[in-house]
Parts: sequence; structure tokens; C-alpha cells
Amino acid sequence: MSKLPMDVITDILYRLPVKALVRFKSLSKPCCFLIDDPDFIRDHLNRSIQTRSNLNIILKGLHLYSVEFDALDTAVPLDYPLSNGAGTEAFGSCNGLLAFRITEKNLALYNPSTRLFRRLPVSEIDPPPGESCKSGYVFYGFGQDVKTDDYKVLRMAQFNQNDDEDGEGYFYDYEVKVYSLKNDSWRKITKLPPYLRFMFQFFYHLLHRRGYGVLAGGVLHWVMPPRIELGMRNRIVGFDLGTEEFVEVPQPECANKNYLLDVGVLEGCLCAVCNYDQVSVDVWVMKEYGVKESWSRLLSVQKTRAINTLTFLKPLAYSKFSEKVLLEINNQKFAWYDLQKKKMRSVKIGGSPGTFGAEVYVGSLIPIEDQKRKENEKQNEQGVQKNRNRNKRDDFLSQGFKLVL
Repeated sequence: MSKLPMDVITDILYRLPVKALVRFKSLSKPCCFLIDDPDFIRDHLNRSIQTRSNLNIILKGLHLYSVEFDALDTAVPLDYPLSNGAGTEAFGSCNGLLAFRITEKNLALYNPSTRLFRRLPVSEIDPPPGESCKSGYVFYGFGQDVKTDDYKVLRMAQFNQNDDEDGEGYFYDYEVKVYSLKNDSWRKITKLPPYLRFMFQFFYHLLHRRGYGVLAGGVLHWVMPPRIELGMRNRIVGFDLGTEEFVEVPQPECANKNYLLDVGVLEGCLCAVCNYDQVSVDVWVMKEYGVKESWSRLLSVQKTRAINTLTFLKPLAYSKFSEKVLLEINNQKFAWYDLQKKKMRSVKIGGSPGTFGAEVYVGSLIPIEDQKRKENEKQNEQGVQKNRNRNKRDDFLSQGFKLVL
């Protein structure tokens, strides 16, 4: 190894999975220094994204499971230090980091490849002052502000009247807060669009866990369900993580007006999923973010004997050579869709839960440790060591005096 040029070693390391790199940090100080270098971490992540390597799928049910994308054979329980039984939800992923909700007050970021985690500071959900209401449904989102290289968590809390039976909550503004990893603090967003009051619809959001924001183009996306009685149709709602403002997102011209809209993402491109009465589904891709004319229909799926109803469909990832797309169907199964042959083939994954939500994440070395916490732990360790040394000295002196006496 000592005779190999450093650029050759670097090129070899770029091609390795994250778990191997974590082990190889103990080979030597130069290797450890290289693998911990921010430029190496960034370039390794970019290479993984470009080559579609180091990809995994997280299955979100009563418990969390991980599946290697290249194999797609076995679901392994995700072991993480913040495990709280069946209560933990993963509500977003970005550059190998997962955002966890343990409770409404207990949120955390976790890198499953390095097993590093970071608890977010507690931020209370405060009802409007002077109003008799209660906290209702809470929307979450997680992503990166590319311009500032900052990772952010968005929380939108809805409020209901205490006697509101359906929990729709038209009466109050949402409380919207953004957490910044760089600042390690929450900030309240006060500029809210009027339509935000109509974001929540009971069956739409609870049935398929649609409260998680979809990240594309540096913007988190949700769908505001149609409300025919109010003259409101499907609408994609976006929150720009850079400007921290809500934005209008253009929609594709679907085949007809009677459809249920959902959103997804394929390799950073926003997808619109148009479901026509659970009989057929079209998946559109926005190739240039924010440009309405760049919407292009990627695929169309019809119900079959094996899939007698299409209640839910979500695109997850392209295959290695982009000839197929992996789909999650009805929160119960996976299928490869061949873009040329326009046919589907089921994928069976052993050990997966009966029902789940799926999300793709890439293995990375992105650090998220709280430096203040590490410094405090180091100071505590130093204090403990000083106390041990002091106790040893006192014991020695005590024994010495006993000998003299």
C-alpha cells in the first residue's frame, strides 16, 4: 500500500461501499484523513448517485427494514440507536441521511451507513394564542438547501376545534417551523398562503402516509387533495428550502379531469402520479424543474389479474441502465416496469412486512454529529479522568500516611 500513488488509492476508495470505508479508516492515519476529508465525502456521494451504486430501500411499517437495491432479495431489520419499538417513523431521506420521528417532540437525523445520529432540539407545537383548539395532523419534510449546504427539517402542524369531529381544521392557520442543521435551531415561518388551511384530508393522508414531503429541485412537495364542493381541484404544494417560502408548482395535463394526484421522485426529478379510479395510473416526470412544458409521461399501468386494483402506486428508482423502473404497488408489493416492452414483473423480497411504505436512500459518509455534544462529552470524560487521577493520588497519600504511622 505504501508504494501505491495516493491518487490510485483514492480512486480505489471511491469505488467502495460506505461500510467498507468506515472499516478502512483504521488502516492508517493517511487513509483515515482521506476518508474523513469533506471533498472525498462529497465526491464519493456524487459518484454513488451518478453510477446508481450504494443504493438501499427502507421499508416503513410497524418496524423499519432495509433492502440492498442491487440484490432486492431480503429485508433486514434496520438497527438504529433511537429505536422506540413500533413508534418510530422515517419521514424523509437525503444524501444518505434519514429523518426520524419518534414523537412529535422527539425528532432525529440518522446515517445508517455510519450509524451516527443527531437529536433535534425540542420545539413545542403552540396553538394560536387565545383560541380553544388542539393540535391535529402534522406534516413533515426533510431535504438539503444546496446553496448553503444545509440540511433542513420542515414541520407543519394543523389545529382543530375541540369539537371538530372530522378533524379537517379549516379555522386556523398552520404552525410552520424549519429546523436548520447548521444553526441547530428552529425558525417559525410566518408568511403562509391561504390554501394551506385545506391541505389535510383525513382518508387521503392517513391511508397512504402522504404527509411526508417529496424532495425534488431543492423543494419539498405535497398534494392538496381535491375539494369539489369548494371548487378546488388537485394541486401540488411546494416549499422551497432555500428561500423558505411556499411556491406554486405547475402540473402536467393528465388524460382526463377525474383523477387522484400523488407525487414522487426519480433521481431528483419530480414525478406526478395520476390515478384514474384505481383502474389505471400514469406516471409523469418533470425533466426541468419548474417548467410546465418539461412534463413528460414516463409510463402507464393498467390493473391486471395479479393486481386487480391500483389503490396506490409509487415510482422508486431506475435500474442500473435505465431500461426499467421499480414500482411500489398498493403498499404491499414491488414490480419492475420495462419501459420498452411496457410490461411489469413482480419482485419478491423475503422478510418484508405485509404492508409498508418504501423509500430509496443512498449510502454516504455525510457527518451529522453535534460538535457541541462531542465537546461536552470530551470535557466530561476529561473531568472523570481527573477525578480518577485525584482519587488515585489521595489513595496513595492515604496509604503513605498509614505506613508512617
